[in-house]
Amino acid sequence: MGKAEEFEELRPLLFSIAYRVLGSVGEAEDTVQETWLRFDGSVTRPTSTKAFLSATVTRISIDVLRSARVRREAYVGSWLPEPLLNDPYQDPARSAELADSVSMAALLLLERLSPLERAVFVLREVFAFGFDEVATAVGRSESACRQLLVRARRHMEAGRPRFEADRQERQGLADRFFDALKNGDVGGLQELLAADVQLVGDGGGRAPQLARAVAGAENVARVLGAVFPWLIRIDVSFEPHEVNGQPGAIFRDRDGKVLYALALDVLDGKIQTIRGVINPDKLGHIGPVADAWAVDREVKRARRQPH
Repeated sequence: MGKAEEFEELRPLLFSIAYRVLGSVGEAEDTVQETWLRFDGSVTRPTSTKAFLSATVTRISIDVLRSARVRREAYVGSWLPEPLLNDPYQDPARSAELADSVSMAALLLLERLSPLERAVFVLREVFAFGFDEVATAVGRSESACRQLLVRARRHMEAGRPRFEADRQERQGLADRFFDALKNGDVGGLQELLAADVQLVGDGGGRAPQLARAVAGAENVARVLGAVFPWLIRIDVSFEPHEVNGQPGAIFRDRDGKVLYALALDVLDGKIQTIRGVINPDKLGHIGPVADAWAVDREVKRARRQPH
């Protein structure tokens, strides 16, 4: 098997590692590409291609994350990960760990960790790498990696997200939510929301937002019920789709361009958190991006017109 074939076979794993460390599809793809360039440029073939590539993608991801964290500190409004519609790496033996670790809630918890803690946690807890492999990947001793993992686990356990275990039940609740959303049924929405539900939006200063953060079932239902029927009226459509392993939807303008990605956290038969990404810089990997400002202006015009 040639270098390119070996690399392509491992690409899904490399992307999935990088995405969990970085929380960005674009940065993860760039990191995987840089990993290929280093592999292609190496004179000798490693004993284990998987170990070499995993270590390389991890080290590059750590470096990228260190510079990204500075930018995120200056980010306008709430920062959310770039929406991931499909995780390319699948492992039936670790499907639960993979699904939970890619949720927006989990990725936001990972943001609290240092880059080294985050990399160690991802490699060990999510992908079950041996401590010898983790140590090689992050350039630390095995004992240092064990200490990093203990600290990372402590942070993660303190706020570890829990989700509805029954996928069918979770999806049924999401279907009812989107039906109520489409119809502007504020009462119907409120019934589906947890009392302390949170609505969080990420526009990054690059697009109009529903709201940066709204809390409480009544408030969230009122905001959603006031906005989405108007979007439907100007031919914005949406398609239910898993977003970061959770129920969600992709909203598109009348030309089919991506406007908004929305993800739901479901627990105990209620929606606990609604996260929406409208920052166009975070949606380009899904497809051509809509002009959210133009959509906003059209909604405002429609509202001014007599019915």
